[in-house]
Formats: sequence, C-alpha cells, structure tokens
Amino acid sequence: MSFADWLFGAPLASWEDREQRIGIAAGVPTFGLDALSSAAYGPEAALTLLIPAGVAGVAYIVPLSLTIILLLAIVFTSYWQTIAAYPKGGGSYTVASENLGRLPGVTAAAALIVDYVLDVAVGISAGVGALVSAVPGLQHDTVAICLGILLVLTVINLRGVREAGVAFMAPTFLFIGCLLLVIGRGLWAMVASGGHPHAVVAPPSASAAHAVEAVSAWLLIRAFAGGCTALTGVEAVSNGVSAFREPASKTAQRTLTIIVALLAILLAGIAVLVRAYHIVATPPGSAHYQSVLAMLTAAVTGRGWFFFVTVASILLVLSLSANTAFAGFPRLCQIVAEGGFLPTFFAMRGRRLVYNIGIIVLTLLAGILLIAFGGVTDRLIPLFAIGAFLAFTLSQAGMVVHWRRKRGPHWHRNLMLNGVGAIATGITVLVVLVAKFTEGAWITALVIPALVWMMVRVKRQYERMERAVRPQPLRLDHLQPPIAVVPIAGWNLVTENALRFACTLTPHVRVVHIHSADEDMPAQPNWQPAMAEAAAQAGIPAPQLDIVESPYRFVIGPILDYVLKLEHDSPDREIAIVVPEIVARRWQHFLLHNHHATALKAMLLLKGSSRTVVINVPWYIKK
Repeated sequence: MSFADWLFGAPLASWEDREQRIGIAAGVPTFGLDALSSAAYGPEAALTLLIPAGVAGVAYIVPLSLTIILLLAIVFTSYWQTIAAYPKGGGSYTVASENLGRLPGVTAAAALIVDYVLDVAVGISAGVGALVSAVPGLQHDTVAICLGILLVLTVINLRGVREAGVAFMAPTFLFIGCLLLVIGRGLWAMVASGGHPHAVVAPPSASAAHAVEAVSAWLLIRAFAGGCTALTGVEAVSNGVSAFREPASKTAQRTLTIIVALLAILLAGIAVLVRAYHIVATPPGSAHYQSVLAMLTAAVTGRGWFFFVTVASILLVLSLSANTAFAGFPRLCQIVAEGGFLPTFFAMRGRRLVYNIGIIVLTLLAGILLIAFGGVTDRLIPLFAIGAFLAFTLSQAGMVVHWRRKRGPHWHRNLMLNGVGAIATGITVLVVLVAKFTEGAWITALVIPALVWMMVRVKRQYERMERAVRPQPLRLDHLQPPIAVVPIAGWNLVTENALRFACTLTPHVRVVHIHSADEDMPAQPNWQPAMAEAAAQAGIPAPQLDIVESPYRFVIGPILDYVLKLEHDSPDREIAIVVPEIVARRWQHFLLHNHHATALKAMLLLKGSSRTVVINVPWYIKK
C-alpha cells in the first residue's frame, strides 16, 4: 500500500459514485454540523453583547431567540422548496441565477463562498477558544492548534464525503444527546419549581454582573445581529443535494428538516433555561471566562462526569463544525465552475470522487484567516453572517420569481411566504451590516463585491475564448509542410536527435546557431559539412544553417527575433520550433539542464501566434 493510499484511501472509479452517497444518518453530521454547533456560539454571541445590561439583559434572550427561530423557519421553508425545485444542488446560486439573472447569481455565490470560509475559521477558532479557556496554558499555541485541526479536517474530507460523514457521526450525536438531556432536565426542574429552578452550581456571573448600560433598541439590535450567527450553515444541504442517496431531493429535505428542528429545539431550550437560571455571559478572554453552555450545564446537572462529557462534546463539535463547509464549498465551486464563473479545475473530481481543488482552496483561505486573526473567535464573528443572509435573501427573492413563472398548486401561498422571507432576511442583512460595520463587517462588504468582479471577469474570459475557438468547416486545401527551426548550441547526440526528427517533418529545415564573440567556437561551425554530407547520402535537402551574431551574449532574444521575422516573411507557412531537451534521471538534475530551452519555450508561447508550433524532442540520459 502506497503512502497516498494509506492517507487518502485507494482511488475510486467513477462508477462507484453511487456507493459514496450518504443517507440521513451521515447527512446530519456532514451538512448539519455547522448549523447545530452554532447553538453553542449563537446564543452566547447575543448574551455577550447584552453584558452591559447585566441580569436585566438576560430577560430579552427569549424574545430575541424566538425572533431568530422564526427567521430560521422562514429560511428552512425556502430551502426546503429550493431542494424540490432544483434537485441538482447549487442552492442560492442556482435559484438566483435562473430567476434573477447572472449578477444576482454570482453575488449569491460570492456571499456563500465568503460564508463558507468564515464557517471554517469561526468553527475551529470557537472550539479551540473553548479548549484554551479550559486549559489556559495552551493560550500561546492557539494558532498552531487551529491549523492542526484544519489539516486533520482537510485530510478526512479528501478521503471522501461518506468517510467524513461516518467519522463525525459519533461526536455529532453525542453533542445533540448531551444538550437535549441538559435541556430536558432543566425544563423539568423549571416546571417542578414553578419557574424558579435552583442551580446545582450557581453561575458565577449571576451575582457578579452589574448593569452599566440601560437596555436600548440599539443594544437589542446588536444582540440580535450577534445571535443571527446561529443560522449560518442552514444552506449547506441545498448546495449538496447530489451527495445524497436516491431519491436525493427527498433524502436532502428530510435531512434538512431534522437539522433545523434540532437547532430550533436547542436555541429555544437554551434561551429559556438561560433566563430561568439567570446566566449572564462572561467577557471572552477574561480570567474568569466560562462559556454559556458550560455554566448552563453546571447549573442544571452539577460538575460531575456528565458535565465533563457534555463540555468535551461541545469542544469537539465546535472544532469539527467546519466540516459542513468542507462538504458544501467544493460542491458550490463545482456548480459555479460549470457555469463558467470559476476556473474549470474546480469541477474536476479527485481520486476519492471529491472536488479536491475546492477542498484545498478552502483550507488555504481559512488558514490565512486563522493566522491573520490569531485564531480568536471574537475577531472573526463580526465578519460572520452577512454572506449567509445575503445568500438567503437572493435565494428567497429568486423563489418569488420562480413561483410567478411556474405557478402550480398553492403558488400564491408559496410566493407570499418567500416574499416575506426575502424582506425579513434582507432587513437582517442591513441590521447585521450596520451593527457590525465598524467591528469588521466592512471587510466582508468589500470582499463580496471583489469576488463578484473576479468571477464576472473569469466568465468573460471563457466566453472570449469560446468565441475565438468556435469550430469552423475543416479545410484541407493549400496545405504546405512547415518550416522547421532547430536551435543548436553545439553538436552532440541531443541536437542530432532533434535534427533527425525535424527532417521527418518537412524538407524545409533551418538550423539556428547563436554566435558570440566570447566563444572559442569559430563563426562557421565545423559540424556543418558533416550535416550537409549526411543529408546528401540520405537523399534529402540539406538543412539550412543560419548563424545569428549576438554581440551582447544574449541567446533567447536573438532566437525569438529570428523566429518572429521568419513568421512575418512566410505568411502562408507554419513555423515549427523543434527544441532539443535533456531529460534527467533525478529531479535535482533538472536544476543543471535546459535553462535556455525552458525560457525559449515560454517566450515563444507568449510572443508567437497560432502559426507557431513548439515541439519538445527529449533525450533521456541513461545510466
């Protein structure tokens, strides 16, 4: 077994694609990990912004969470319809492109690309941040740990979608089970105590928090914007419908339903219990920092073994939540590339039937973000959610147009629902942008238009190329053999091999020799008579020798000028430049050979025309 097979798995044939598709059990951790794990940092982001209001601010977490859950229900309905209407995947990009036009579609794609990259960075940094808060000694290794987790996720996803889903199944269901048990036990204690449960371990912030700011509309808007991060990742299922087993759209819809239902239960349960137990968030990065879920779990169950299992599952799932982006980003890039807005290599599947280039690009971009922001979640959060909600808005606006075109049963109701959703998520985009603009959201506001510009330029280049190479009727009249040009520095087996090949192409062979006054070789090479004699014995025209003087010892420039002049003087002929080249046995030997040959080929390809053909004639060095 090779190292590549051990690390990434044996290559899979194209016909094995059906066996790699996933069901609901693997679909939840593959495409839902990001959405579900946001229950750990979404409510905390809102509560952190309510810290200035003290305990009084906690009272608003329930209505804020209910508003977010209502928004979640609207987004869920839209994507549930999108999966049915566009079963090949693509989500917001496909819906916006087909119903709103090219620019809105590309904008949705750019917004999702930004959102996925931030999903990876925020998810990993949140998990590592929670780990560092539990083990402060790891503070200085934050970035290294983040990059290590990123590398592990990359390798697992390069092994295939099915393997990634199976690998993350256990931690995902452990996380869900632990939180549901905490919520269930907390609600039971709340009902049994008449709404005033007694905390097993009192939250440290409940008694220490003092209000320094009155609750205002602006404070609630900022808290709502922070809590909206809980909705990121919901769109991943609609982007990856093709990864599910047949019937793919039905399986994807059921998976999305389970993910959203679990997320809604978690958000609602956490909000109710946080208010009941009067849990106030602690400032991130402070010496006494504890996560909201850790304080809630301790308040409900105490600090026994279950507490540590729950906290461990939260840390693990937060760190692994980036897997959702690894599942959705490459498939989104594949669909966008097939539309011509990204390089075509994004649509190529690798050895394990996954889109390797998309995975690698996502890793590089997320790695750059983690390094640039020091792996700190609070620095990344302000950039978050804008891309997701912009994609939500464009998707729902696209579905409005879709229903107007397609009509069908209940189309009026669906149109109205998507219209309300588009308005709600559109307003949310503006709220999040305004609330977080000075904190870093301006970066996202600049990056998305820049991505749109780049993708439109890529599309124009492909369209320009398509027009340039549009097929014409085949013409085989007036064909003439090319003029072969063989650059020769000296006579040896390598140049002899190239010249022999050139003579098989055409009777019109020109040997070009660059002569410098610094050379010991005479101006008239001593191998010319032997070349002419060999041609006469073979009964073919002798190659023409052209000596080009180079007073400044340049080599590439004079040959290039010679070829361009020959091309200009022979407008009805093709020019074939036959380049002799040594092929070394060891990679390090390439540093010693072919410097002129490599540079010459590059310049000829850049400066030549369609009538200029560059041909490599290799000579393999034997032992």
